[in-house]
Amino acid sequence: MTGGARDDEITRAALAGARGDTEATVVFIRATQRDVHRFLTSQVGAREADDLAQETYLRALRSLPRFAARSSARTWLLSIARRAAADHVRTAVRRPRTGAEPDWDLLPEQAPTMPGVDERVLLRELVLGLAEDRREAFVLTQMLDLSYADAAAVCGCPVGTIRSRVARARADLVAALAGGRPGELGGDRLDAAGH
Repeated sequence: MTGGARDDEITRAALAGARGDTEATVVFIRATQRDVHRFLTSQVGAREADDLAQETYLRALRSLPRFAARSSARTWLLSIARRAAADHVRTAVRRPRTGAEPDWDLLPEQAPTMPGVDERVLLRELVLGLAEDRREAFVLTQMLDLSYADAAAVCGCPVGTIRSRVARARADLVAALAGGRPGELGGDRLDAAGH
């Protein structure tokens, strides 16, 4: 199923759920769980992603009767997930946590025989090392396969800004893989186009 057809199916399920169809609501949740969890993991890490996914769905289900399909239901839901993650980060900054190291540090010890684990851990570390706005745009467009327009709707910014952030994220990842760290090469400089 293509991305557009999948988004249409998810939106139809959300609209039916908004009208009180419980089965359609379950279809909507099941069809979006993976994307919501992946997005939240990229924003706050795996440990917080489960709780924030639940928070996202609680917020979405409360708002579902007002969902008017001005964007796809997936875009609408990821916007809610983004706000839940931002609220979580604001709370965490006010109340710093102690202790536990990130999950990706433990992955090689927990599953040393899995092929490709080192590459996945490295990629996750590099993506998590991107500046927040670049990471968000990259994950939405490159990992969750949202269109640039839908990613712009999720982030509340122009499409050109998303394009610029994705391009910078890619450049940062290439630089990091070449031996630098994400953000070191051109992180604060404007490109020739002034972006």
